[in-house]
Amino acid sequence: MARTLLFLVLLCSCTALLTCTNGGDGGAGLRMKLTHVDARGNYTDEELVRRAVAVGRQRLAVVDAMASGGGGGGVGVPVHWATLQYVAEYLIGDPPQRAEALVDTGSDLVWTQCSTCLRRVCAKQTLPYYNSSASSSFAPVPCKEKLCAASDLYFCALDGGCSVIASYGAGSIVGFLGTEAFSFQSGTAELAFGCVTFTIIFPGALQGSSGLIGLGRGRLSLVSQTGAKKFSYCLTRYFHNNGASGHLFVGASASLGGGDGPVMTTPFVKGPKGSPFYYLPLVGLTVGKTRLPIPSTVFDLREIAPGVVVGGVIIDSGTPFTSLVPDAYDALAAELTAQLNGSLVPVPPPGDGSAVGAGALCVARRDVDRVVPTLVFHFRGGADMALPPENYWAPADKATACMAIYAGGRYRSLIGNFQQQNMHVLYDLANGEFSFQAAECSAL
Repeated sequence: MARTLLFLVLLCSCTALLTCTNGGDGGAGLRMKLTHVDARGNYTDEELVRRAVAVGRQRLAVVDAMASGGGGGGVGVPVHWATLQYVAEYLIGDPPQRAEALVDTGSDLVWTQCSTCLRRVCAKQTLPYYNSSASSSFAPVPCKEKLCAASDLYFCALDGGCSVIASYGAGSIVGFLGTEAFSFQSGTAELAFGCVTFTIIFPGALQGSSGLIGLGRGRLSLVSQTGAKKFSYCLTRYFHNNGASGHLFVGASASLGGGDGPVMTTPFVKGPKGSPFYYLPLVGLTVGKTRLPIPSTVFDLREIAPGVVVGGVIIDSGTPFTSLVPDAYDALAAELTAQLNGSLVPVPPPGDGSAVGAGALCVARRDVDRVVPTLVFHFRGGADMALPPENYWAPADKATACMAIYAGGRYRSLIGNFQQQNMHVLYDLANGEFSFQAAECSAL
């Protein structure tokens, strides 16, 4: 991965937890480059798809486990990161130290592994661990401060500091809350963050990065701390993107327009209490010119027992491929089978390096643009997300391409980042709306 240092411009407002040096949503806003984690490796297209399938299944298993568990459908943990996809760099401290972070819309806490981390249990990372004792701008947060209570799970340490614990789909981290100067493109901001000293996560889950930057709804997320009322991102193509980076915009810089099509808008669905995810009101699918016979109720959130909420459709920047509940997936697969008919080819056997499993729908790679129809996601309010073939079919081997949407669990559907490539999406938190527009993300 090209080591381009990413600078951010943070916002500030009277509602922010901490003081920022740059203005609020009326200011310039934040801009951050996003680099896919697999840009670090020299992977073939087929290897990229194979890795994406593995990540998607792991993340979906975490979400399904949440839904089938107790305690409000199992949504009580602060973050549900399993394996994330996009990484950014920033500067922290005085003098500044470089750090990298995975970025996720389902995360709240901003954290980085610190030099006091127990080396045998902390994850390996590309850059040195952040050293708080070498920074004149670091300050621990006392347990009595309101910032400490903003954490989902905290306790008072013997020295009076604020210790925090976060449970994830990938494991758990333990550390203490501090404030620090984060250096960005047009100034600095003092933010609360987790200085992690103990990490127990799946091997490779951090992808060599230092920690996480959360964009969720919690009080300690990057969005909340900067007082931003909106954010957007635009993800470049998975394949043949010539090294171009995607971008994240927070605050005033987050806006649509100038893309390749109309701006579509739909309201967010209110999610279960305590969930960091963003839910969308999907009501149906169209393949080519055929609207699928799927009742919109299969995508609804529903309470199956007191305090246990399941279902719904999550828009997720951390999951590669979209997964649909069985009723929706079966209808999609049946219609595509009928429309593609003689163009379908066998799934490549695993021994040939196939990136997909048995049962997938596949065609010859050379035929994808010619035979595969457009797929449209219909959202409440008339917002239609049209996916060209390249946004939902991916190479399985050198000769074959297969559908990059698969059957998920019985509880929830997720719209993954592969389906969002070359699409600028906007999360308008103030108005409770989600908007999107086709765009050439590398040109933003």
